[in-house]
Order: sequence, then C-alpha cells, then structure tokens
Amino acid sequence: MQNEFMSRLEQLGQNIKKYRKMQNLSQNAFAEMINFSREHLACIETGKEYISLRKLFLIADTLGISLKDLINFD
Repeated sequence: MQNEFMSRLEQLGQNIKKYRKMQNLSQNAFAEMINFSREHLACIETGKEYISLRKLFLIADTLGISLKDLINFD
C-alpha cells in the first residue's frame, strides 16, 4: 500500500513536470509564478513531498489545465 501511494506521488510529480515543460517554464520561473521555492517544487515533481489540494488547484490553474489532467495516471 505504501509503495503504491509513493508511486502515485511520483506520477503526480511527473505530470506536473510534463505540463510545466510543455509551457516552456523552468522550475525557477514556475516556482515564482506559484510562490513556491524552487526546492519545494523540485520535491513535489520528484514525489518526495506531499502536496495539498489547494496547491494542486493553484498549479493546475496557473498551467491552464484541469486538475483531472494532473491526476491522470494512465
């Protein structure tokens, strides 16, 4: 169960990274846009840090995508 949860966090982070890169945004630039440190964003993108639903909505809104896009693990 724990490994499955971590895998989902990693998949979520990869989705965030994918959509950020599709917008040609560096970690630094995107972190500034959402008022995170670059280190915090890096931890989220690698699945090493939990993320709140509020932060997920902020990321999705800033990237102009739906929350569903971020949590699509297929």
